[in-house]
Amino acid sequence: MAQTKINKRVGKVFTTLHGRLYKLSGGKIGGKMAGGEIILLSTIGRKSGQTREQPLIGGDHPDGWVVIASYSGHDEHPAWYLNLIANAEATVIAGNQSHPVQARVVEGDERTELWDSMAATYSDYAEYQKVTDRRIPVLVLERT
Repeated sequence: MAQTKINKRVGKVFTTLHGRLYKLSGGKIGGKMAGGEIILLSTIGRKSGQTREQPLIGGDHPDGWVVIASYSGHDEHPAWYLNLIANAEATVIAGNQSHPVQARVVEGDERTELWDSMAATYSDYAEYQKVTDRRIPVLVLERT
């Protein structure tokens, strides 16, 4: 079994720092990763009610952005995904611009097409799927 799961504590520290640098620099620092564009997703915590921000690779989509809820192959879904399931309204910060969005989970042929596109951008997604039994969700963040 491949060892691609990132330690959760290390991941949390990294993503917190990444998100802060991204936001402070308007996306100039931390705006690209593995050939993909980084966006900052802002959700409302389903338990806390507090704003939560998460840097993610955001793939281009005619309606907004595509994101993958990989959680580096962990067996549970990432908190930001669960937040979107509880409340699909969110905000995407792309560079220094903020965009209200509505999240939707995609399935079927659309999921396959978007998964393949995102995995071509960031090959670790395929590795993450190999180390977890859960089907990693694919979402579209549609501009509202």
